[in-house]
Amino acid sequence: MTVHQHALKTDSLAYALLGAAYAVALVRKGTALPQALAQTFARFDPPAPARGAIQDIAYRTMRRWGQANALLTLLTQKPPEPPLLHALLSCALSLIVDADEAAYETFTVVNQAVTAVAADSDIAHAKGMVNAVLRRFLRERNELLRQTAENPEAVWNYPRWWIDAIKTAYPREWQSILQAGNAAPPLTLRINRRSLSVDDYLHKLSENAMPGVQIGPDAVRLDQPVPVHRIPGFDQGLVSVQDAAAQLAAPLLDVHDGMRVLDACAAPGGKTGHLLELADVDLTALDHDPQRLVRVEQNLQRLKLQATLKVGDAGSDNWWDGKHFDRILADVPCTASGIVRRHPDIRWLRRKGDAAQLATLSRQILDNLWRMLRPDGKLLFVTCSLWPQESEAQAAAFAVRHQAIRLFAPGQLLPKAEAGVDHDGLFYALFHKPAN
Repeated sequence: MTVHQHALKTDSLAYALLGAAYAVALVRKGTALPQALAQTFARFDPPAPARGAIQDIAYRTMRRWGQANALLTLLTQKPPEPPLLHALLSCALSLIVDADEAAYETFTVVNQAVTAVAADSDIAHAKGMVNAVLRRFLRERNELLRQTAENPEAVWNYPRWWIDAIKTAYPREWQSILQAGNAAPPLTLRINRRSLSVDDYLHKLSENAMPGVQIGPDAVRLDQPVPVHRIPGFDQGLVSVQDAAAQLAAPLLDVHDGMRVLDACAAPGGKTGHLLELADVDLTALDHDPQRLVRVEQNLQRLKLQATLKVGDAGSDNWWDGKHFDRILADVPCTASGIVRRHPDIRWLRRKGDAAQLATLSRQILDNLWRMLRPDGKLLFVTCSLWPQESEAQAAAFAVRHQAIRLFAPGQLLPKAEAGVDHDGLFYALFHKPAN
C-alpha cells in the first residue's frame, strides 16, 4: 500500500477507514485481527484517537463481514480487487448498513470513503466505483437488505458451517448464541479482594462518575467501556479486566495457602493473578510463548504478586522438575468459538475441521498434565469453546481414560449479553485424582 504523504488528516474518518481497511485486508489473508491492527499501527503510526477509531471500525466490520460480502455480491459484478479495495468497501458498508446504529452521517461515510480511496495509489483508480457502489446502496437499501435477508451468512454474520454447527449442538438456543456473539463485549472488571470489597469499589466508581453493576462474586461491569488506564485503581492493582465467566476458574480450583499450583497455558495471566489473589500459593505460570509470558509478568507486577514463570509446552515434560502439583489449571488451546464477541475475526479464520485437530492437541495436554498432579489433587479443565467435541465430549472421555472423579463445575456456559447476566461462552470440568 502506498499512501500519499500527508494526504489525509489523522483525525478524519477517511484516515480511520483506510487504516481499518488495511487491517481487515490482512485478516482476509489469514492474520488474526489483533496482529493485523498491530501491523497497521506500525505502518501508519497513528495518534491515540485515530488508533481507537481504526480499531472500532475494524471490529465493527468483522461483526458485519457476512452481510457486507453479501451486499457487495449484489452491488458489484465481481469481487472488488485488490483486497484493500474490498476491505474498504466492507468497512464503509458496516458503518451505514444499520441506520439505527449509524455512528456517522451516511453521506459523510460515502464522501470520506472516496477520499480514503483517492489517498492510496494502489486503489485510487477505483474512487468512482466506490462512490457509485455506496450511493447505490443508499438509494436501494431496502431492496438490497430484503435480498440479503435470504442469505444466512448475511443475516447472522457467521460462515454457513458455523451456523449449522451451532444449530446442531444447541437446537433451542442457537439464535441467542449467535446474537450474543455479535454484541460488542462489555468491560468487566475483577475486584482484587486482597485490596477492597466489591461494594467499596462500586462506591469508588460512583465517586468517579463511572457507574457499574456487580455481575459476579468479584465481577463488576462498567456501564460504558473506557481505556484501561482511566479505570479507577487499575494501575494500582485494585482491579483487573476479566470476563465474568473467566472469573469462575480460580475459585473452582479451590486453592489454599501453601499449595503448589500450575497454571498451564497461562498467558495473558488473568487467571494467574486471580489464583494469587485468593491464596498464598507456590504458583508456576507456564506458556509456550516467551513474549506472551511477558504479559503475565506485567500483570503480576501491576498486582504486586509473584509467580514462577516458565517457557514450555504443556504437552511435554521438559520444563517439569518432577514434583507433583496440588492443583492444575488447564486452560487448553481451542477454537475460541465462545469468545467471538471479543474476537469477531475468529469465525472467519476458523475452518470446520479445526475443532477436531485442537481436541486432539488438548487431549495430549490433559493426559500429560494429569500425571503431574499428586494423588488427591484437583485439575480444572477449561476451554472457551462452544463445540462439544472440545468441551463435554473431551471431559467425558478424559474421566473414563483416567478414572478421574468429576466434581461439581458449571459445564458449558453459553454466551450471554443481557442486563444482569453478561459473559462469554466457557466450559468447565473439575476432576479429582483418587488417592489410590
